[in-house]
Amino acid sequence: MKTNIFPQKLKPGDKIRVIALSRSMGLISQEIQGIANERLRDLGFVIEFGNHVNEMDDFASTCVDSRIQDLHDAFRDPLVKCILTVIGGHNSNQLLESIDWELMRNNPKILCGFSDISALSNAIFSKTGLVTYSGPHYSSFGQKLHFEFTLDHFKKCLMEDVPINLQSSSHWSDDPWYISQDNRNLELNTGMWVINGGKAQGTILGGNLCTLNLLHGTDFMPDLRDSILLLEDDSLSFPANFDRDLQSVIHQPGFEEVRGIVIGRFQRESKVNNTFLKQIIMSKRQLRKIPVIAGADFGHTDPKITFPIGGKINIQASESMCEIEITEH
Repeated sequence: MKTNIFPQKLKPGDKIRVIALSRSMGLISQEIQGIANERLRDLGFVIEFGNHVNEMDDFASTCVDSRIQDLHDAFRDPLVKCILTVIGGHNSNQLLESIDWELMRNNPKILCGFSDISALSNAIFSKTGLVTYSGPHYSSFGQKLHFEFTLDHFKKCLMEDVPINLQSSSHWSDDPWYISQDNRNLELNTGMWVINGGKAQGTILGGNLCTLNLLHGTDFMPDLRDSILLLEDDSLSFPANFDRDLQSVIHQPGFEEVRGIVIGRFQRESKVNNTFLKQIIMSKRQLRKIPVIAGADFGHTDPKITFPIGGKINIQASESMCEIEITEH
């Protein structure tokens, strides 16, 4: 059994390398880049960029060789302590067969991103034991307003070394902030809610559900045994899509030893409301004896927590309470 490798925590003065493992920096406005750079530098970090971040093809990405070169260069550089992905997309799984896993294992460092990056995060943990992080992209740091909760949890997970008790944000948003930074629409957050009660502890796996499913049947899929799945999906995950994508995970080897599930908040466009979600979960006999919590602060809405793929988590849920503690990150 491989030993989980936790990278060193960040501290002021550390170097962060921004690379485009999915879509290109060419999609990110100068305004957003400026805010992101200032915010990261205010934390004391030195920010630099991969050589190929601005290349962009007809798919708003770039070739595998360019992305692999930037990824390997970042892991080879002993001064780089954290790798931030520019943004998500659709094609990071193209990289998996070209990655030097020994390079990563021998040079552990933080890699942080979400959405399409879930394919890389789970594959890296599966192949090397290196704990990676589902959290804000570089582009996320370019939010002008209402970024405090996301930033606070980024710091708790990547700059501190104490257990994290997750508390729900007071408000949330599903607005296109990248189009109009000053025109934000916040909604009151009713918080996490319990579909199935119970108590469990395990290793965190997951992230974006439909992206995780790209690993099914490959050597890159992590071992689901003794895990707690943190799952989310985007605006394209209509109820029927989420249902079948979740069923696909249930069919994977080792799912019978999954200890619990935490589901992130859905975008409004997905139409996956609480009624649909409860129907989907309750229809699956394999989920009836494990705790299932929904409405957590991660996914394609804001704000979002940062959590470790390969870290440890405890969950406890009942009609009257819901507690989630990330114990190792």
